[in-house]
Amino acid sequence: MENSAQEMYEHFQFTADPGQNPLRVDQFLVVRIENASRNKIQDAAKAGYILVNGESVKPNYKVKPGDDVRVMMAQPPREIKIIQENIPLNIVFEDDQLIVVNKPAGLVVHPGYGNYTGTLVNGLAYHFRDLEMFKDNTDPRPGLVHRIDKNTSGLLVIAKTEQAKVKLAAQFADHTSKRTYQALVWGSLKETEGTITGHIGRSLKNRKVMTVFPEGEFGKHAVTHYRVLKQFDYVTLVECKLETGRTHQIRAHMKYIGHPIFNDNEYGGDQILKGTTFNKYKQFVKNCFEICPRQALHAKTLGFVHPESGDDVFFDSDLPNDYSALLTKWENYLENRSQS
Repeated sequence: MENSAQEMYEHFQFTADPGQNPLRVDQFLVVRIENASRNKIQDAAKAGYILVNGESVKPNYKVKPGDDVRVMMAQPPREIKIIQENIPLNIVFEDDQLIVVNKPAGLVVHPGYGNYTGTLVNGLAYHFRDLEMFKDNTDPRPGLVHRIDKNTSGLLVIAKTEQAKVKLAAQFADHTSKRTYQALVWGSLKETEGTITGHIGRSLKNRKVMTVFPEGEFGKHAVTHYRVLKQFDYVTLVECKLETGRTHQIRAHMKYIGHPIFNDNEYGGDQILKGTTFNKYKQFVKNCFEICPRQALHAKTLGFVHPESGDDVFFDSDLPNDYSALLTKWENYLENRSQS
């Protein structure tokens, strides 16, 4: 039995990109909806819950450019109520307007569907349990003005008042905030410093990752400045300065110029891309992957104008233990090679 849209509640809506290749709607949705299996999506389509351009479709419907794809359900979407959790926070700075934290790798920033607990926001809700912005809040991103990936470590600023949130968000939107990252990337860069420019958008082949569109036909304008901090023969430590703040910007840009971030499993950095064919070297790199089991990317510095005082403020952070141990291991490898 098919359901009419009037009797249902919209849970998800996607518009297919202009460059979308014909793709079954169940395949189209499975990479866009967290924790959704293809079987569940197929069942929803058979029940009439998948609408394309207002009409219910079967699982084998081929999505075309510009298609409006909606997932409807008989019940309204679950509200994401923020659950307070006593998660340790590495607080770098705090006043009555904002807090700056040093996020560890592996910690998700905010809750989402299928992921309601164990995030930085859950920890903030506990820490700020007496603040209006975080009290009984169903906004999954209270106080957030920017974010960093789950497996990226480093500095984040979170607003504690609505006024601070508006003023800080404007700085990130206008790209006036100052952020630098340290990334260990594969290979030796030809230039000691440079700029990467290229639109970034979701890959047309794999929606879970971003890609660079050099001609600018898709995606959004993105600029990353880099400079070499240290060469380790087969890998290089670079500082990256963001002029824009696109999703996965550094990860996608470094892959685009042929230097993926070390151990970045979504952008090809978890393979041995440079070095020797000796088994001893292969084991060394494998050990490096185990020491730092995530992309070697850290949001090291953060600067912005304080929303209340108007002063320029700047914060720096130490590299986390896994990252420091990784660099030490490469330094020792370089030293041993020079002595042999």
